Amino acid sequence: MTDQSGNNERLAPVFSGAFRSEFETLLRWRRDVRRFLPDPVPGPVLDRILALADLAPSVGNSQPWRIVIVSDEIRRSAIIQSFEAENEIAAGQYDGEKGRLYRQLKLSGLKEAPVHLAIFSEDNPEQGDGLGRMSMPETLAYSTVSMIHTLWLAARTEGVGVGWVSILDPVEVTRALDVDPDWRLVAYLCVGYPQEEHIDPELERARWQARTPLASRLIYR
Repeated sequence: MTDQSGNNERLAPVFSGAFRSEFETLLRWRRDVRRFLPDPVPGPVLDRILALADLAPSVGNSQPWRIVIVSDEIRRSAIIQSFEAENEIAAGQYDGEKGRLYRQLKLSGLKEAPVHLAIFSEDNPEQGDGLGRMSMPETLAYSTVSMIHTLWLAARTEGVGVGWVSILDPVEVTRALDVDPDWRLVAYLCVGYPQEEHIDPELERARWQARTPLASRLIYR
């Protein structure tokens, strides 16, 4: 495509008001799903989600994410055991009404979700040759989180839900999945079709904590 100056370059896309409205809807309906239907996610659908997620930005174009698709039942059982052990420890940190409320929360869909994805970040990938991360090496993990968010949004466009399970022992997960011990576990994701749809976060519905206004998190200097 040639622009008005005669440069043979592809012009930037123009997003319509309708698209921007739909994008806002996508963001508002991106929820952390813990209740899944048993229906499998078709292979082509999962492939599209992963392909779009791989378009996420990364420091120095390093693409440090390593995605492990966990299908083996023995390995899944080990993950569930890690969650149950860590969740019991976490529950012990809360007393009284907060402790009672914590034990009522559903904090994972590990047993129901048809797809398990373990997301690791490689701390020193060859790709990128170290560009942009010498002063802040943690940007590699941040890049992997960016990929996870992109995956989450891509999944929603397919009607698929995602739940992030963080109540896990990273060492146990790494051992159970038999991956490079130098990889850093960033997220363990449950993926599947939601059993129910809600626009408000589950933790708000469970009265755990309400969202705070954006103004309370803006700092001006």
